[in-house]
Amino acid sequence: MKWTSALAIYLLFWVMCAFVVLPFGVKTHDEAGVPKTPGQADSAPANFRPGRVALWTTALSMAFFALFYANYVNGWVGAEAFDLFRTN
Repeated sequence: MKWTSALAIYLLFWVMCAFVVLPFGVKTHDEAGVPKTPGQADSAPANFRPGRVALWTTALSMAFFALFYANYVNGWVGAEAFDLFRTN
């Protein structure tokens, strides 16, 4: 696998993991007990920390990419495992 392909696949894992990690640990202003700014949406986060989200996203995507790469190198699960209409 070329390094550019590995980088592209890692970035895909990173973006998917970012959407998984985003909702964890976020509270609204009502839940956090913080006053809202006038005109602010009720669902706006009060304690959003992008650095923490990026750190968790990076760690999770590295783990998933490591599993993907190990499968690529060792050939544990191939495309033939997903062939639903195979004829014997």
